[in-house]
Amino acid sequence: MSSTVLYDHPGPRARIRNAVLSVAFGVGLVALLWWVYRKFAEAGQWEGRLWQPFAEPDTWTQFIIPGLRQTLLAAATGMVLSLAFGIVFAVGRLSDRWWIRVPSGVVVEFFRAVPLLLLIFFIFYGVPFLVQAPVSAFWSVVVGLTLYNGSVLAEAFRAGIRSIPRGQSEAAYAVGMRKSQVMQLILVPQAARAMLPVIVSQLVVLLKDTALGYIVAFPELLQRGVNDLSANYGNVVAAAIVVAAIYIVINSLITMLAGWLDRRTQRRGFRAAKKTTAGPAPVLEQAVTEPQG
Repeated sequence: MSSTVLYDHPGPRARIRNAVLSVAFGVGLVALLWWVYRKFAEAGQWEGRLWQPFAEPDTWTQFIIPGLRQTLLAAATGMVLSLAFGIVFAVGRLSDRWWIRVPSGVVVEFFRAVPLLLLIFFIFYGVPFLVQAPVSAFWSVVVGLTLYNGSVLAEAFRAGIRSIPRGQSEAAYAVGMRKSQVMQLILVPQAARAMLPVIVSQLVVLLKDTALGYIVAFPELLQRGVNDLSANYGNVVAAAIVVAAIYIVINSLITMLAGWLDRRTQRRGFRAAKKTTAGPAPVLEQAVTEPQG
């Protein structure tokens, strides 16, 4: 079998029970959504005057688009730095030298334990006392996202590297490769593919965590699209729904991109494996026919 079975296939009774539970939860979810809709309707949150600002170009050009631009810029910068941070400290935690392994472990465990909101707050208000210079809200958010999410990704990469069969690294050492080459060419690429769902989930979390920049008045999407917009039009529920829909679309695009990358790498691996298995055949045939001549 090409796939691993993680649990037994449900029998007839289990299938009936699952179907009944699915219908029950579906009905319950619809009832909950209807109740929320009615409560908002009773409070007048569906009135046209509250949604009218989103039909005006100024709402998008002055509030939502500038906030979205700052969110995407901070998220993209944080994603790149977090991935680099995660790879470096994952390799550091797997080092054979204790003076690299121990400090790397301390850094990762420390920043995983500290709440991200506290990190952003400290970088913005505390670091200026250390460097004798102000720190911008943008870099306070980006550095906080990098330290926290990079530490989580470091553990994900470390788990991915450890999940690779030891025989692959032993074979690489046997042909004379150094540990840095083994990490760079064999272990890290495979670990990235193996842990791709975890990595994507953490990057989605990183994108949503940019909203914590409100603590330092960072003009991201939530700050501009909900707080500032509702302060002008008094439509906080409508603004929150629109901003939530934007977040859902962006996160869905990230997930789709990750799925495309995963399928692309799998196709490349399949083609490479096919060429490798098909290549030695003529050599073997030649080796058999030459002695007969």
